[in-house]
Amino acid sequence: MRANTSPTGLALLLIVVGLLLSFTSITAAFVTDERVWRYLIAGGCFVQFLGWFVHGGRNGGRR
Repeated sequence: MRANTSPTGLALLLIVVGLLLSFTSITAAFVTDERVWRYLIAGGCFVQFLGWFVHGGRNGGRR
């Protein structure tokens, strides 16, 4: 039995989208100093968390 430790499928998509949203929003927050970007940063972090949660659930919660 081989354990797959790398995220794939939906988990990988959520992680990558969350990272891109967070990094883009962080850059925009520094450049424009608008408060709305902070909500998008939090949203991106939450999407990334969901991706890691889906990945952990698929592996039975084991590392």
